[in-house]
Amino acid sequence: MGMPSGMHQVVLEVPIERVWNFVKNMDHWAPLVPGYIRHEKVNERQSTWEFYSDIGILKKKISLMVTIKEWLEPTKVTFDLKGLNENFTGKGYFQAEAIGSEKTRMIGLLDIVAEGLMGKMVNNILKTSVPEMTTELTENIAANIK
Repeated sequence: MGMPSGMHQVVLEVPIERVWNFVKNMDHWAPLVPGYIRHEKVNERQSTWEFYSDIGILKKKISLMVTIKEWLEPTKVTFDLKGLNENFTGKGYFQAEAIGSEKTRMIGLLDIVAEGLMGKMVNNILKTSVPEMTTELTENIAANIK
């Protein structure tokens, strides 16, 4: 049984640099998280995000710390996630791949796993919601790059 994860890809009619300039900055994509409330930059690599989750028993405000692991210009931003008010951890990336001078494939990936007493139950819910969230976030980013 793997951890709840989602992957979504979208092809954009823009050069890879445009995609990179958008995804390299967390401030650009934090507000596009489904249920976004607010986010705050702690430093160049870290920011705290608050969003409202309406998933089953997780109908509540979630706070998490997002830490950029690496920027691989112009293709990939990888990050770690840590729940501040909930017991979960995760990771993800946004990846861009030029498929022409004016065409770029963008892939979003999220892996999130709940720990603790409620872990098993929460992970069952996340198995459905994480793919939906990944799709929504990736599509929102794509719409904003266009």
